[in-house]
Amino acid sequence: MPRMDAAQKAVKVDGLQSELTQLIVAVRTEADKKKKRKMLARIGTLNRQIDKIRANRIISRETKRDLIAYSFIAPNFIGFCVFTLIPIVFAFALAFLKWDGSNPIKWAGITNFTRLAGDTFFKAALKNTIIYCLGTVPLTMIASLALAIVLNQKVKGRGIFRTLAFFPYVASLVAITAVWKMLFHPSKGPINSILLNNFGVSQDKLPQWFTGGLVLLSMILFSVWKYMGYYMVIYLAGLQGISAELYEAASLDGAGTWAKFRYVTWPQLSSTTFFVVVMLTINCFKVYDIAVMLAGGGSGELTLSSTVLVYYIYQKAFIDWDLGYSSAIAMVLFIMVLAVTIIQFWGQSKKEKA
Repeated sequence: MPRMDAAQKAVKVDGLQSELTQLIVAVRTEADKKKKRKMLARIGTLNRQIDKIRANRIISRETKRDLIAYSFIAPNFIGFCVFTLIPIVFAFALAFLKWDGSNPIKWAGITNFTRLAGDTFFKAALKNTIIYCLGTVPLTMIASLALAIVLNQKVKGRGIFRTLAFFPYVASLVAITAVWKMLFHPSKGPINSILLNNFGVSQDKLPQWFTGGLVLLSMILFSVWKYMGYYMVIYLAGLQGISAELYEAASLDGAGTWAKFRYVTWPQLSSTTFFVVVMLTINCFKVYDIAVMLAGGGSGELTLSSTVLVYYIYQKAFIDWDLGYSSAIAMVLFIMVLAVTIIQFWGQSKKEKA
């Protein structure tokens, strides 16, 4: 921007000042809120321009502040674009292409999506993922809420119990899956020993917890045990934010324990429960490590009874190198998670308006 002499500055400032005066007079009588906001924004812009000219600055103080703020944001934003945003956009495009990572990319249209209908492994992965979500989300929510209510009371040693409940979440997944597999070992585990010795279950009928139809149940129970401590902490924060006066008023009305929970605790925890359900649902759709650690065996390969969508995406992408098809599966998973999340947000907003 070329520098102005004193006469040019005076003329420019007088013109801006005249426009500013007219806007200040007009904004006082303006009834339309939308127009008034625009006029106020213009007044702010004019003030900054006048200040910049009078101080003989090339850029305004506000612009400098913005540039400093953007300089702090830029490294993280650039990293987000390079490692997250661009790969996501490329994955969307790749779903309509055929590529094995080495040969030239070819256009596939909707072929990758039509293949899904006849893919037995995909159908099994989709079914297992949905069953896992339907089992894990409500059980984890109930277990974490029950724990939070109990440990929110003045019970002896509640700090120790809170730590013990939270420990599986922070512990190494490899370590706790090893413990879990020892507990449910078909022949040496204490669970099957109890069934054999105390409940009279014959040796040949002892459950095989990590194969067949029981593998999903094992994954669900393990996930509940691992994650309930984390969501217990979130519910504890919500419970401690409920005013004690509400419980006192309920007691004066003769409400019992269940009535207090139904009419005071549960409604007050509505926003907390919404957060827990959304986060649980997203995490359950993304399940991969738990399935591989519990049901993968020594090779880490999952069978039809235990495979999940994220594992199948990994298998098609980095074992079979069918990148287009794996991206199509990823898009299906994305649409499912997006649809469930939108429905949850819609239900929550409708509940709040009611």
